[in-house]
Amino acid sequence: MIRPGLLFQSLTLLIAGVLAPGAHAGDVSIFAAASLKPALDEIAADPALQAKGISLTLTYAGSSALARQIRYGAPAQIFISANSQWMDVLEEDGLLTPDSRVDLLGNQLVLIAAPGVKDPVSDLGDLAGLVPDTYLAMGLVNAVPAGIYGREALQATGIWPQLQGRIVQSDNVRGALRLVSSGEAEYGIVYRTDPGAGTDVQIAAAIPAEHHSPIRYPLAMIGAPDADTRATYDLLLSEPVRAVFSTHGFEPLAGAE
Repeated sequence: MIRPGLLFQSLTLLIAGVLAPGAHAGDVSIFAAASLKPALDEIAADPALQAKGISLTLTYAGSSALARQIRYGAPAQIFISANSQWMDVLEEDGLLTPDSRVDLLGNQLVLIAAPGVKDPVSDLGDLAGLVPDTYLAMGLVNAVPAGIYGREALQATGIWPQLQGRIVQSDNVRGALRLVSSGEAEYGIVYRTDPGAGTDVQIAAAIPAEHHSPIRYPLAMIGAPDADTRATYDLLLSEPVRAVFSTHGFEPLAGAE
């Protein structure tokens, strides 16, 4: 089993590897939180985009890494973060298109267990009784939104001191899911939308929303948008796309009434 010392990666290296490819005419570059990948991959194939001659260049990573890339001049035209803090950073820097920021989606945290875990705990607080033999996979607890929310939940439950030394941190929430799916960590904290096709992790418990800050995915355009960017932004707020997000477990918060 791979343990924490082998799993930490430099944010600097992550950021260097997440640059989007150069955009071409008709392309719209979207930087999006890693947890959005299944839904946005489906949306990228939407006939409405193809009819307009628009193709999407999708770059996925932790919201912190993406926000830093945008600050350094990466060619993102739309950003969807998994929390408000990283969008706040870009807004304070004056990088957002005025009046384009909206809270697009909501989500929920869940505790997951590896496939080989028998009789997994059914409450987050019960993890404290499993140390020192159990590892918990999470996104980076000071940078990745799912890790930040998860740390808040552990603190609210009162078990952060017992578990702090047993946490395996990943550069994004999908990485935490992979660690649990492979059995490298017995438990993990991810979004409700993460377990799905291709994984056989067990959802052990829903984590009460009152244990952490509200989970919000803000959406905004970056800089001075062209017509294709505006069309893509409008599509992300449309009723058909809201339905796609819903089928992937997200809670649509903005868009067509």
